[in-house]
Amino acid sequence: MTRRRLLGTAAALPLFRILPGHAQGGGAGQVSDGVVKIGVLNDMTGVFADQQGMGEVVAARLAIEDVGGKVLGAPVELVHGDLLNRADIGMGIARRWFDQEKVDIITGLGNSAVALAVQTLSKEKQRIVIPMSAGTTDLTGKDCGPWTAHWVYDNYSAAKGPVTALFRGGKTKWFFVTSDYAFGHSLEANATAILKSLGGEVTGSVRAPLGETDYSSYLVRAAASGAQAVGICAGGADMINIAKQMGEFGLIRRGIVPAALNCSLTNIRSIGLETGQGMVYAASYYWDQNEGTRAFAERFRALHGRPPTAFQAGSYGAVLHYLKAVQAAGTDATAPVMAKMREMPINDFMTVNGVLRPDGRVVRDVHLLRVKQPSQSRGEWDLLEVVGTISGADAFRPMDQGGCPLVKA
Repeated sequence: MTRRRLLGTAAALPLFRILPGHAQGGGAGQVSDGVVKIGVLNDMTGVFADQQGMGEVVAARLAIEDVGGKVLGAPVELVHGDLLNRADIGMGIARRWFDQEKVDIITGLGNSAVALAVQTLSKEKQRIVIPMSAGTTDLTGKDCGPWTAHWVYDNYSAAKGPVTALFRGGKTKWFFVTSDYAFGHSLEANATAILKSLGGEVTGSVRAPLGETDYSSYLVRAAASGAQAVGICAGGADMINIAKQMGEFGLIRRGIVPAALNCSLTNIRSIGLETGQGMVYAASYYWDQNEGTRAFAERFRALHGRPPTAFQAGSYGAVLHYLKAVQAAGTDATAPVMAKMREMPINDFMTVNGVLRPDGRVVRDVHLLRVKQPSQSRGEWDLLEVVGTISGADAFRPMDQGGCPLVKA
């Protein structure tokens, strides 16, 4: 994955160019330190690495190259780090990037505890943060910040589609298996609220450590509870293990369905169509959805060996939108750039006329995806079909219900 190879691939394909006429002013003199520096901080080696990891870095590089590697005449640089799913590690890297390495924005932040901590730091340092794959709705709720763009999804949008679809299909009694940290707690709370608003029932819940491998005792309790669905409030390898073990322990054969409340393309590849067939989940991007999504997937696959997840595709859109905002603002100063990010519609292969709300939530349409039967699949990554679309206005929590102090003000 060399820089030469990336540049060669980008040169052969259509580009999203930033036009010089969009700038208010110009020249590298409008850019602090003479360089625009972007940091991707996510899980590079842990349970979420497949769906985040170097794929988010590859997508960010493609966005940078698609603007010619410069903005306002200044070079754009990219750094990346592994947060190891630990708030202290993530905070240490973020603080070093802001204080010593002059990083202008941090994207990724694929762990809710880390994202909340770094968002607090961003308020102090007045730097932009773009959580890509952190799910907690507290980022745009009680802990919201003025310099945040919560980009791809959150635990409200992730829960609403599957909970609603399964409830309407007769799965009204749910048991939750939840990763025991900020992300899992938030996902369970959002799913529970949506389920109860529909008239559903929670038969019980358990919390498991991040990185757990044996879910047998949790699933025995789920089966004994009378649940018709198990809400999996976990991500990455944890989500995969829970779904697989539901099949191994016979829950799926008994009609208890795995409800994928946080799922990704690579998760389905690992679970397999035999176990996963019929499972539904919500996502804002699927690689085989239309001409635009397929075109980006081919570019990405040439470099990363597989189609992108929604988080990885979102990394491209977030970096591109930020760079467009820098150009439009005529500076990389935080306040005017964030104002432009809110003012300008978000448009790329993944998003049509998306908006960045005052609470920091990016709003776009969300798609309901269903896992194909093995006989329907035409290839290794032909795993899903789009069975519905939820408008952004319905997919995300209403802004006045989040408790964000910026909205009250």
